[in-house]
Amino acid sequence: MNKYLQMKKAILSLSVIAIMATILVSFDKTHPKDVAETWLTSFYHMDFEAAKKISTTDTKALLTQLTEFSSLIPDSVKDEAKNIVININDVAEDGDKATVTYKALSGKKGDPGEGGTLKLVKQSGQWLVLFTKDDVNASSGKDAGTPTLDDRTNPPAADTARRR
Repeated sequence: MNKYLQMKKAILSLSVIAIMATILVSFDKTHPKDVAETWLTSFYHMDFEAAKKISTTDTKALLTQLTEFSSLIPDSVKDEAKNIVININDVAEDGDKATVTYKALSGKKGDPGEGGTLKLVKQSGQWLVLFTKDDVNASSGKDAGTPTLDDRTNPPAADTARRR
């Protein structure tokens, strides 16, 4: 009978260890894809505090500025932003650096979404997002033709074609 109890305890102990290992693996967010998806969702939902948790020091400072700016945004816009869904298209790892391409979809019918890239760096064994002011300009639509400060300070060349 004593061996039966020892065997039962051993099986129970192994089961608990297996369950704990499964739980730890399922919550492991150490892959750049997982970090990028979490960060982008937080960013587009304007939850900058959550995004800071997986950001570099410089990115945290920029997110603090965006937090202050977001106080000027109407609640209706913030509520609509919570409908945005992130689709990760590709992850390119190169040592301690990674680049993620993604598309942010608003969920509105006919919306093709907004594509972009996100840079990550590995620091102390953890993937962190590296987001700069240049990335803010790109995400604000510079690539789509929306004017930015750079566009206003560097106007397009004058049209020299003769009109007939």
